[in-house]
Amino acid sequence: MRGPEPKTTQRARMLRQSDNDAEAKLWSELRNRRLNGLKFVRQFPIGPYFTDFACRERSLVIEIDGSQHADSKHDTIRDAFMVREGWSVARFWNVDVLTAMPSVLETIMAICDGRLTKAVVARDFRFFPAAPSE
Repeated sequence: MRGPEPKTTQRARMLRQSDNDAEAKLWSELRNRRLNGLKFVRQFPIGPYFTDFACRERSLVIEIDGSQHADSKHDTIRDAFMVREGWSVARFWNVDVLTAMPSVLETIMAICDGRLTKAVVARDFRFFPAAPSE
């Protein structure tokens, strides 16, 4: 079947209506190709998961996390799935989006420009590059 899946579309719409403050603030910077002309979408489905933001052109997923995501096994499984599917995953903390937006945007640009290519696992940021194509 081609075209949108009605249940998936409905779930994505519901998730878009429940953005938190950090997601809304980052969306205002990403929407309408505001970040270096790159097209980002919200609540993009990848397999059984929905991303906070995705840039299909760069196969990049951006997740904005609160403290409930610290050491989350579910997120580890989710990230591994997306990486296997060919997506790079960047995870930022809500507080960083709200208080250090220029740094968040610069990090996103470094990923999109190919300046950040290796995995990073730090207290305040995680990046997992896409699995190499076979």
